Amino acid sequence: MLTKVYGSAVFGVEATTITVEVNVDKGIGYHLVGLPDNAIRESNFRIAAALQNNGYKIPGKKLILNMSPADMRKEGSAYDLTLAMGILIATQQIDERNPLSDYIIMGELSLDGNLQPIRGALPIAINALKDGYKGFILPKQNANEAAIVEGLTVYGVESIREVIEFFDKEIPLLQTEVDLEAEFYEQLENPEFDFADVKGQESIKRCMEIAASGGHNIILIGPPGSGKTMLAKRLPSILPPLSLTEALETTKIHSVAGRTMKAGGVMTSRPFRSPHHTISDVALVGGGQYPQPGEISLAHNGVLFLDELPEFKRSVLEVMRQPLEDRDVTISRARFTVTYPASFMLVASMNPSPGGYFNDPDAPVTSSPADMQRYLSKISGPLLDRIDIHIEVTPVPFEKLSEERKGETSIAIRERVTNARKIQTARFADSEHVHYNAQMGVKQIRKYCQLDTASLELLKTAMERLQLSARAYDRILKVSRTIADLESSEQITQIHISEAIQYRSLDRDGWFG
Repeated sequence: MLTKVYGSAVFGVEATTITVEVNVDKGIGYHLVGLPDNAIRESNFRIAAALQNNGYKIPGKKLILNMSPADMRKEGSAYDLTLAMGILIATQQIDERNPLSDYIIMGELSLDGNLQPIRGALPIAINALKDGYKGFILPKQNANEAAIVEGLTVYGVESIREVIEFFDKEIPLLQTEVDLEAEFYEQLENPEFDFADVKGQESIKRCMEIAASGGHNIILIGPPGSGKTMLAKRLPSILPPLSLTEALETTKIHSVAGRTMKAGGVMTSRPFRSPHHTISDVALVGGGQYPQPGEISLAHNGVLFLDELPEFKRSVLEVMRQPLEDRDVTISRARFTVTYPASFMLVASMNPSPGGYFNDPDAPVTSSPADMQRYLSKISGPLLDRIDIHIEVTPVPFEKLSEERKGETSIAIRERVTNARKIQTARFADSEHVHYNAQMGVKQIRKYCQLDTASLELLKTAMERLQLSARAYDRILKVSRTIADLESSEQITQIHISEAIQYRSLDRDGWFG
């Protein structure tokens, strides 16, 4: 008897339907074909134990199991349940009263028949709906994540016995339903990290607000204990709320990486990723024998924070250059290519010298100007060229630290940021690849960053006196456009230009003393 059961394989952030064909013939043997990896080849041991512990068995007959399309590599343990149900029906141990062809079935089996969570439940559910399947049967731990997809019936099950009884005895399964709107906005008004907790640093908070409003990459330079990490961790709390499309995009990436198993459901807040400086190239951009998304993709629609930037290997930093420009990363292998989205805000922090302090004779550890320049030179010019805002962070004085009064909340700042982003969304409505000011190219800069005579003269004077580099010119125009948007000003004025000039510290000649 021949039976067909349907599962799904995930490549990149997209899924493809896999047909599992089980044929029973005369003889003895268990033959699994269709380019399975080791985890799938070992499934027969898990399946045999799970069936035996639930009153069934793999019969002593010749079983041929084909995973179609046969020339596509399959990996992972999520096909255990698919294969087991195919074997039971093909060997007529159960009757198929509910049609198998209506469902995608996925799940990893424990030896007692309980199900373990799988990766990629959301892209699989999206693909199941697109391919016209009625429902998706999967482990209960992944059910909330898959139930995000409207129009698809999702059944979260705890063991293979529930699935057997559903197909054999028509005992109904409990459908998983998610109130997407309630879940989406539940955490919106309660950020874990709030700018109200930051004492002093008003000028840096202003700088972070500008960066969030225009999507600008930013680097913070300051001595230890000045609050660089504290400020960076609070940046996601002032970014505009995720749209539903962005939330689904972000959840898909984390689902493929297996990072939504504990949380379940849709991601409601923007991701904040902070890898250690010992990270490898592959871990940052993604890859491996079976490519997985890296940190830059896990930070998609959120923030990637690189603390102590000069401590990262130069090769690691250089591989970020292309994703920072193209906002995606393509990983190529001999037989296939996958592309992961990587549209993130880069926030970096660093000490100004190996000792950690500015060229200050009163500092605990001093460094010469040559030491400082050598330390900073670990970061390449092309990478700095992709960072719009450079800001110096100074230690907070005791008077500010001891104040009882709290600062402005993240919710209040986020309201201004959201209004500025709305202006940019309307401005770039006709541009497919430009959505906010940081993404502007030369064409958009010339169109939307026109200066009057006085502003142009101010910018010219600043570049000559401060000896700013040529790359600073476009960056200053982009940032000044964002500052104008925060004030709902159509025209960029001298005030906007003068503030933007302050945010190019590393371009100033003599910054090292």
